[in-house]
Amino acid sequence: MDLLSIENPAFLKNMTIDELNELSMDIRQFLIENLSKTGGHIGPNLGVVELTIALHRCFNSPQDKILWDVGHQSYVHKILTGRAGQFGTLRQYKGLCGFPKTAESEHDVWETGHSSTSLSAAMGMAIARDLKREKTHIIPVIGDGALTGGMALEALNHIGHEQKNMIVILNDNEMSIAPNVGALHSVLGRLRTAGKYNWVKDELEGFLKKIPAVGGKMAQTAERLKDSLKYLFVSGMFFEDLGFTYLGPIDGHDYEDLFENLQYAKKTEGPVLLHVLTKKGKGYGPAELDTKGTWHGTGPYKIETGDLIKPVGQPPAWSALVSETVRKLARTDDRIVAITPAMPVGSKLLGFAEEFPDRMFDVGIAEQHATTVAAGLATQGMKPFLAIYSTFLQRAYDQVVHDICRPNLNVFIGIDRAGLVGADGETHQGVFDIAFLRHVPNMVLMMPKDENEGQHMVHTAVHYDDGPIAMRFPRGNGLGVAMDEELKPIPIGTWEVLREGTDAAILTFGTTIPLAMKAAETAEKQGLSVKVVNARFIKPLDETMLMHIFKADMPILTIEEAILEGGFGSAVLEFANNRGFFGHVIDRMGIPDCFIEHGSVGSLLEEIDLTEAAAVRKLSAMTPKKQKRA
Repeated sequence: MDLLSIENPAFLKNMTIDELNELSMDIRQFLIENLSKTGGHIGPNLGVVELTIALHRCFNSPQDKILWDVGHQSYVHKILTGRAGQFGTLRQYKGLCGFPKTAESEHDVWETGHSSTSLSAAMGMAIARDLKREKTHIIPVIGDGALTGGMALEALNHIGHEQKNMIVILNDNEMSIAPNVGALHSVLGRLRTAGKYNWVKDELEGFLKKIPAVGGKMAQTAERLKDSLKYLFVSGMFFEDLGFTYLGPIDGHDYEDLFENLQYAKKTEGPVLLHVLTKKGKGYGPAELDTKGTWHGTGPYKIETGDLIKPVGQPPAWSALVSETVRKLARTDDRIVAITPAMPVGSKLLGFAEEFPDRMFDVGIAEQHATTVAAGLATQGMKPFLAIYSTFLQRAYDQVVHDICRPNLNVFIGIDRAGLVGADGETHQGVFDIAFLRHVPNMVLMMPKDENEGQHMVHTAVHYDDGPIAMRFPRGNGLGVAMDEELKPIPIGTWEVLREGTDAAILTFGTTIPLAMKAAETAEKQGLSVKVVNARFIKPLDETMLMHIFKADMPILTIEEAILEGGFGSAVLEFANNRGFFGHVIDRMGIPDCFIEHGSVGSLLEEIDLTEAAAVRKLSAMTPKKQKRA
């Protein structure tokens, strides 16, 4: 079938099972070919082809609301809603978003990127539907990994209590990004192997209704028999006890099974949970055989072999540099424990887990829990390393404030993917952590200029005993600098002068240091002498160096790959105000007050004018009275 000709899902209504199976093959081939060029979330999408087609055949989108939890499995949905022709631009600047986006299509009814939100949103939609007396179906699709998120469990509790009509699709592929963990995962494992029981239950209920009334004792016996059936057929019927009608488990790649159960669910009053078993990566050998999560999301790859296409001879990834330094320190300090909320692959902790299995804890998609577990460990004299992406640390903000910073506990937070991350877009850009951590008492926040300074910062953080400390580091690879053999501490709150100057000063850190150095070099050709400071401690500031710069009456330009409101530049402005440096020339560069969409980091930096040229313009404007030297 020509997938590029699809405008909406209505054509599915008249297709036979054979035609639908052929369409499934066409979509898988389309995804394998296109994602080999652009990269993307191939594993999740290959696994939901039949499920997505079945949903769009049985329901009428967008009147019926299909919500994709996390959203990285929405590619098939996008194809069926008329966006196949845009896949050449997937996750690229101004191209097709890798997640549901309401601005793209009326069929994207809920925007996602973080997990475990769909059930709460669906409940809100169901309440609104009933208040408006509408007759539509609400169908959230949530994975077994996302179901471990506390927010999802809160929503299940509320939905079961309110008994709103809703069909929850539990897409169970036994993985989130990495293989799932936890007791709930074990519950689902028992359900997978127990077989169906809903049809047997209905038949028994029908039989019981035919039993003549023989008094209360017979009625009570019959009712107990019916209620105990679920425990006979499915051990620990978790969802039924929460108030859901449980259907399944069913084969998520069998159209007849899907259609039969979806139609049954549509006729059932109250909340229904349809347990669908799928195979992540189905239809592409390398992705099907993946047991670690490598094929959850990839860059470009060779279709024939599955080899990922990566530049040769790159410096180590930042995530690997940090986790391996923690691993090295753990060999001589058995207090060090690593914690990740379902990101052992992305945070490069597999080596730590292999060497120290008793000191590595993957808690599943549960950032709040992970953060407070780290706090609990710290109360007992352990040295917890919490590896967490900047965008996911947002979900644990209260725990950072209340459980770590307030009692001033020694927790080391490794803030991975800090700054712009590019292709994953708005939901994943790590640009808010400075603003939401800088104002919290007791927190130390730092970011290295390169991987050598990075390993020393890890050493500093692990040996810091005066409270919480966080280190930001970007997505991608280091700069390839020489690495010191011996690790050494960096004095807390100290900055480093990278380039001397007398006319103006640039204060910056991390990924924007190369930009600042180039801008200073260009400005020098225009007659300006510009000092460049590696402001590696965002909190506390190096007040001694700041006082020197202010007293020298040098205009200051701050540069940060983070949101400006409440950021590092704001801290410098606050310092100037508090110390009475009124009227001192200070300008700031950073992320403006908006959400940054997807695209290459270079394209995004150009769009927001966070560039060398912009820095040179600002430096020139800040020093109009300086005599330009030839």
